[in-house]
Amino acid sequence: MLTVDLPQSKITKFLFTDVHAAWIWLLLRLYVGYEWLMAGWAKVTDENGVWVGAKAGAAVQGFLQGALQKTGGAHPDVSGWYAWFIQNFALQNTAMFSYVIAYGEIAVGLGLIFGLFTALAAFFGAVMNFNFLFAGTVSVNPLFVLIEIFIILAWRTAGYWGLDYFVIKSYLQKRAN
Repeated sequence: MLTVDLPQSKITKFLFTDVHAAWIWLLLRLYVGYEWLMAGWAKVTDENGVWVGAKAGAAVQGFLQGALQKTGGAHPDVSGWYAWFIQNFALQNTAMFSYVIAYGEIAVGLGLIFGLFTALAAFFGAVMNFNFLFAGTVSVNPLFVLIEIFIILAWRTAGYWGLDYFVIKSYLQKRAN
């Protein structure tokens, strides 16, 4: 078997493995985490109850119906396969998606802010952002996906100034024994 050892560039090594770059990830985590937390909090505390509560699913249904309107034309904003998913699954489960989105946004926000399971929080944030993009909504989603992908790649240091420091330290101590 042929093994090739490709050296890592200095900038990549610094950004993704050096704890001196942890402040960069802290700033990005706090920014994206705050935005996720506020978006989720607004949904959970919505007075109309269209996200959680008596009318749960109403906001999701409206969003998904709007996404389906973007499936036509020569260059649709929403792909056919995603339109199929919306019609055959998402619209059948709008209340569930409503709760998952609202509380998922809060969980992602808290995970990023506190630096707890940082890469996992960034992954689920990216999953939500990709779904919003697939549904034809641009907004801040491309920026958030980009930041979240970099946080995932920097998993070793992204949570260094956060609770991940203690989780990883504890795990390594138990593994050493």
